[in-house]
Amino acid sequence: MNRFLWPLIGFLVLVALLAVGLNLNPREVPSPLVGKPAPAFSLARLDAPEQSFSPQEMRGRVWLLNVWASWCVSCRQEHPVLVDLARRATVPLVGLNYKEVRGDGGIDSDKLTPAEEKKMVIARAAGWLARHGDPYSLSVLDIDGRVGIDYGVYGVPETYVIDKAGIIRLKHIGPLSRELLASRIEPLLAELAR
Repeated sequence: MNRFLWPLIGFLVLVALLAVGLNLNPREVPSPLVGKPAPAFSLARLDAPEQSFSPQEMRGRVWLLNVWASWCVSCRQEHPVLVDLARRATVPLVGLNYKEVRGDGGIDSDKLTPAEEKKMVIARAAGWLARHGDPYSLSVLDIDGRVGIDYGVYGVPETYVIDKAGIIRLKHIGPLSRELLASRIEPLLAELAR
């Protein structure tokens, strides 16, 4: 009897784990960065590549960091939501243009010099924002994706809510929707702005 009991118990545990897993939201992947300081960086700005931006410049302000790329289909889906959010100007929205050339499977970035790659990144990203509207207070260029690694980015788009002290308070994976903004992000922004 004992030899049948252990496989049955193992099977029931496996079924319970699968049931719990199937009820989880795949967009709510826990991030070890939530509740910790936003990783520091200094990256070239899209609008003025000779100037850089660092999260330190946002100290004392609540802000959003949105990871995007022109090749990202989901970024196009969320873009009207970001444009609408920018019109309301509740908080600064900073864009992190992520692997603009390297993330696009159609371009072999190994054949480009760093200067050629940067020029291509700027042309593609600025052109995309000119066509679709620019919701960002500013965008920075994460050409090689190293800052994305520091932030735990594994896909675009991703959005981070960062408080006045520079602490990440929320990480959302995937495109933002109007419903998500209204139900979760805007209440958090209002709370953090106090």
